Amino acid sequence: MKLKPPSPGEVFDRVRETEVWKSIFRPGSIFRKGYKDTSRDRALATMNNVLYHLHPVKMKRHGLKLTYTFCLGGLSFFLFILLTITGIFLMFFYRPAAELGAAQAYADMQNIRTNVFFGDLVRNLHRWGAHLMVFTVTLHMARVFYTGSYKPPREFNWVVGVVLLFLTLGLSFTGYLLPWDQLAIWAVTVGTSLAGYSPFIAKQANFLLLGGVVVGPETLLRWYVLHVLALPFVLVIFLAVHFWRIRKDGGISGPL
Repeated sequence: MKLKPPSPGEVFDRVRETEVWKSIFRPGSIFRKGYKDTSRDRALATMNNVLYHLHPVKMKRHGLKLTYTFCLGGLSFFLFILLTITGIFLMFFYRPAAELGAAQAYADMQNIRTNVFFGDLVRNLHRWGAHLMVFTVTLHMARVFYTGSYKPPREFNWVVGVVLLFLTLGLSFTGYLLPWDQLAIWAVTVGTSLAGYSPFIAKQANFLLLGGVVVGPETLLRWYVLHVLALPFVLVIFLAVHFWRIRKDGGISGPL
C-alpha cells in the first residue's frame, strides 16, 4: 500500500505542535494552533503587545528580593539608556572622517576633551558606561544560568538574551575604534585579523569588517554606522522582545 505524503497544511500543523514552536509563540498568538478569529482571540493578540508589558501590574515576592536578581537586568538597561544619551551628545561634536593627512575623528575627540563644555565628563561616562554594561550583562547571563531561569517556558528568552549579549559586545568593539588613536587602530587591527582565519570566507569576512585590506577611513565610517545606527536598532528590537517575553512567561522566575 502506497502511503500518501502529508500535505503542506498537515506539515505546518505538526511543526506548530513541537516544543520549539511553542517556546517561540505564546498562547494567544495567531501562529498557535487552536485559536480562531474571534473577539476574544483578537483581544488576546492586542494584550500580547509589548507596549502593555513594559511595566507589570504586579510583581512576585522573589522578584523584589535584591539578593536573588541583584537588579543586573535593570542595571544593564539603565546603562544602555545612559549610553544612548551620552552617545547622542558626543555625536554633535564628532565626525567619522580620517582621510590621509587629516585625522578629523581624532581632532574632534581631542576637541571634546578640551574645549566642549562637560565634554570630557560625558565622554568618560560613555566609555566607562560601556565597560560596565558588558560587565553587568555578563553577570546577568551568569545569574540566569545559575538560577536555572533559562528552563521552559523561558528557553526562547534565553536565546534572545544570548543575542543581546553578542550585540552588547559588538557595540563595545565597534566603539573602540572611534577615537582613532594608535591604541584603537592597532587593537582593532589585531581583533579583526581573527576574521582572516574564518573557514571558507576568510578574505570576504576580513574585507566586510575593514572595507579594505587594512584599517583605514572606510573602516572608521563603517564601524561608526554600525555603532550608532545598525547595532542599536537591532538591540532595541531584541530588548522589546526580551521584556515582552519576561511578562508573558510569568515574570521573573523563582528560586529553584
